Amino acid sequence: MVIDAPVDLEALTQRIRRHIVQMVYTARSGHIGGSMSSADILAVLYGRIMKHDPADPQWAERDRFVMSKGHCTPVQYATLAEFGYFPVEELATFRQKGTRLQGHSVIGKPAGVENSAGSLGMGLSFGLGIRLGLRLRGVDSHVYVLMGDGEQQEGQVWEAAMAAAHHEVDRLVAIIDRNRIQNDDFTDTTMRFSPLDEKYRAFGWEVRSGIDGHNLAAVEEALAWARDVRGKPALVIFETTKGKGVSFMENNPGFHGAPPSDEQYAQAMRELGA
Repeated sequence: MVIDAPVDLEALTQRIRRHIVQMVYTARSGHIGGSMSSADILAVLYGRIMKHDPADPQWAERDRFVMSKGHCTPVQYATLAEFGYFPVEELATFRQKGTRLQGHSVIGKPAGVENSAGSLGMGLSFGLGIRLGLRLRGVDSHVYVLMGDGEQQEGQVWEAAMAAAHHEVDRLVAIIDRNRIQNDDFTDTTMRFSPLDEKYRAFGWEVRSGIDGHNLAAVEEALAWARDVRGKPALVIFETTKGKGVSFMENNPGFHGAPPSDEQYAQAMRELGA
């Protein structure tokens, strides 16, 4: 990993969450809840696990991060900015006309974004393709794919899961942000898909589940374990809270894609230590 100094993950996650709230409030649109639930995962990935170099985003031997739940760009952009891929000040242009920071992922905009996304369910296939290409070239870099739990209802996810196991693709790490809420409601109300861990194991994956996705030490241990799996793909299922860090957003389906009001913004920033 190309990080010059130890990263204070607690402070980093607070800054990331403040950026998320500020971006969505300023734009008056954006997917806030699922970005907040993923903040700890991305902080650990970029701060402890992945090989990456903000000064050389196209470094051939870098690890790749694929944001399958591509509507959650606020957490991705905030993390990339915090690690120096582009100026933090540019976060203020989120979803503005002419910005690089679109509401859904666009590959290469900005540097560090490895895939385009919008429709759910494509990211695991995309990550599998990248990892197979790296393997053909003899490059041992890892590919990390972050999925939402709602997108486990998409058939393409399971085609990719089956193919990854069939081809014995190691160094492919899938991550599920299990916050139990999707676009309009709770996932179990929309379509039940538990038990996810047993399903992936039946498809031939190595799996760890039930990990607290907001316990930074537990997140790091689980991702380090997945990084070291060989001979098959690995999956980590993190139990998270949608809207984590802001009391009125937590476990609230209303904040899947809604911005806070002026009063809610002020309260959220106070709760996040601003």
